[in-house]
Amino acid sequence: MQLRISAEEGAPIYQQIVAQVKYLVAAGRLKPGDDVPPIRVLAEQLRINPNTVARAYLELEREGIVTMRQGFGTTVAQVRSLLPRREKLRLLAEPADVLLTNARHLNVGLEEVILLLREREAAMQPESTK
Repeated sequence: MQLRISAEEGAPIYQQIVAQVKYLVAAGRLKPGDDVPPIRVLAEQLRINPNTVARAYLELEREGIVTMRQGFGTTVAQVRSLLPRREKLRLLAEPADVLLTNARHLNVGLEEVILLLREREAAMQPESTK
């Protein structure tokens, strides 16, 4: 699992870890049951404080992305989305609002945003389906 963090990004490091792990799971690069690196190992790889990685893992566990078990490590959780469609769409509304606000500030039209989303979705597909 290769993650990259950037002090220039502006987002806290633990949030960068959370976002990248979510992306890897959504893209199928991390599958249910896959191990994620132990906290200390990932902290050493990224050259950050282990508490930062622990915070990210706790957030991922709270969101149901990973499962942490003492003595067994951290693994990608089984996908279990029991949320009704209305709730799923509600959860997507806030990041959609942020995306559209950013696009408006950058003077990027809706059609370009839709094209970008399609490109990003295609990039997330596992290699076998491309």
